[in-house]
Amino acid sequence: MKRVYLTIILALGLCLGVNAQRAKSVILVYLDGGPAQTDTFDPKPEAGRNIYGNYKGVIKTNVEGIEIGEKLPLLATMADKYSLIRTMTHGSNAHETGHYAMITGDTSGSGVVYPSFGAVISYMKRDSYNGILPCYISLTSANSRFNEGGFLGNEYKSFDTGGKPEAKEYEVEGVVNKQVNRQRMEQRMSLLNNFETQPIDKHHIDSLRGVNMEFIWGDSREIFNLQEESDSVRQRYGKSRLGQSCLVARRLVEAGVPFVNVRTTGWDTHKKHFQKMNTMLPELDKALSALIADLDARGLLDSTIVLCGGEFGRTPAVLWEAPWNGGRAHFGKVFSYLVAGGGFHGGKVVGKSSETGEKVLERPVRPCDLIGTVYQLMGIDPYGTLPHISEGNLPILPSLLDNSKEGGLLYEITDLKTKDYE
Repeated sequence: MKRVYLTIILALGLCLGVNAQRAKSVILVYLDGGPAQTDTFDPKPEAGRNIYGNYKGVIKTNVEGIEIGEKLPLLATMADKYSLIRTMTHGSNAHETGHYAMITGDTSGSGVVYPSFGAVISYMKRDSYNGILPCYISLTSANSRFNEGGFLGNEYKSFDTGGKPEAKEYEVEGVVNKQVNRQRMEQRMSLLNNFETQPIDKHHIDSLRGVNMEFIWGDSREIFNLQEESDSVRQRYGKSRLGQSCLVARRLVEAGVPFVNVRTTGWDTHKKHFQKMNTMLPELDKALSALIADLDARGLLDSTIVLCGGEFGRTPAVLWEAPWNGGRAHFGKVFSYLVAGGGFHGGKVVGKSSETGEKVLERPVRPCDLIGTVYQLMGIDPYGTLPHISEGNLPILPSLLDNSKEGGLLYEITDLKTKDYE
């Protein structure tokens, strides 16, 4: 009976279609390891030092009633440009399952390995996207805890740039190599052609090489050249790996790339949490505020979704004792995400956590709720299907079909209408 019910839901979704596409690109600023919600987007200054730790202070934003952590003053000046989800939840305290939930939206517990939502968007945009650059790009590497191509296969995994965007010259793997200039590359290609006197399918091979050479030496190569940006712009983003990666992300969406993953590590702060946050939070504040402001100034924010968060949050209670010495552990029961642009409203807060930040009090938001909303804003049916090589068509977000759990798409911070599917 349940299978019949899910089939009906899927059929209704396919028949009704989706709203007109609002977003063209997604930038995911992924804080790998799990940022502390109480130090960032859901501060608890009245909860006592065992909860707020070294950061009792909060900052009033430019939206009345919204406060964020004291280490994010630049983001506080632009709260009208983003909304905060304070009740993300999946309940897992393990990196692997937390990553999988937040990158795929799947918490069904089935034996099927789902693709990341970047891979799904890459698959769905495979015919409409005509750029030379890959459809899905990670700066500087994608999530490594599972096969993010899932059952769609490696064709839809991200292109990982590698390299150091904060360096004088950003060497992108397979594209930019300062040891090989154009003349030397042309000499290599000439030598290769001399060896291949009778290729099996010369026309096909030449076509593929033409695309590859355009990728390596065409205009797309210059997108990674941050020396084209003024020093003042680069300073505004911050000269950190995160800051310069966010600047590259802006340049990529300007070029039309549908999905850009900015993955930054180091957020797994079991020990000496506050010492690390004294550096990492200002870097995040600079990079993320500059990205949102820059997209807005260039007329790109309305068509670009910006997401910021990790695989889970961190325990509201600080672990003062040795060996942790002021650390925070994994916490998947309730954590925060920032969302902006692409059809998401600004100046809103979704959900309410308890006084100590340890429980969801109002409006739980599951990974499938967030990712399903992103899909719909990108013109993708969140109740649609994906082809599995042996299982046939499977729901894009099986967890979204589980009506026994609270949640649902984020209608309250978008113009999406429930009547589209319900």
